[in-house]
Amino acid sequence: MENHKKYKIAIIVLSILVIAQALLLIHFWRLATRRLVKPVFIKGKIAIVLDDWGYNLKNLNLLEQINYPLTISVLPNLPYSGVIAQEEQKRGNEVILHLPMEPNEKYSLEKNTILVTMDEPTIITLINMDLANLGKVKGVSNHMGSKATDDIRTMSIVFKELKKKGIYFLDSLVSPHSVCLDLAHKMHLSFAKRDIFIDNKQDPDYIKNQLYKLKTRARVYGQVIAIGHGRKTTLEVLKEVMPQLEKEGYRFVFVSELAR
Repeated sequence: MENHKKYKIAIIVLSILVIAQALLLIHFWRLATRRLVKPVFIKGKIAIVLDDWGYNLKNLNLLEQINYPLTISVLPNLPYSGVIAQEEQKRGNEVILHLPMEPNEKYSLEKNTILVTMDEPTIITLINMDLANLGKVKGVSNHMGSKATDDIRTMSIVFKELKKKGIYFLDSLVSPHSVCLDLAHKMHLSFAKRDIFIDNKQDPDYIKNQLYKLKTRARVYGQVIAIGHGRKTTLEVLKEVMPQLEKEGYRFVFVSELAR
């Protein structure tokens, strides 16, 4: 009887050891198979900004066919500014204020364009009026503004107001003498700058080539910001090319993700 109990205990112990070994083998097999699975690498992040919305509702249907993050830059005080801002926010796109600012060139100016001759209260009033026109926005970019973005006093006033509201600034970089980068760092304002314009020519092949240039910069620097417009040709090319770039390992993001 005593021997029978010993055999029974020995069988139980051996069974536990076999089960433990089996569990260890399964664990090591899982680790080995995980190593065989290739990790997914992101080659670079790409933010695409589409400027000058607000004049009309043209191309909104085409815009809705692009199921990737886009940063929609809306001009204030136009017939459809508020409608477009609200619609794109509902769709999940990032909306920013495309703030009219004084250029060096003698162009026709938008309503309430910020001029370098304006005093601080006037500039602040215009910024707040324009922001109110669009509702909640994530950031501000300059529409035109080569003269304004060269002027430290003007941009200091603008940046101080944006920082107070927790809004980033995107420099469209329309002037090689822009003071915005250094000033934003000095003032600790969340900031981003344009790297490439994609549709200076309304030619599909040109736009495609500009988009392909994004790949090189994104791969080298890890991120890139491109600016285009809500035009039919631009949107059609984006609809075609963005899925290709995604398959190649590039990730589309909003500007807010790249602002520093």
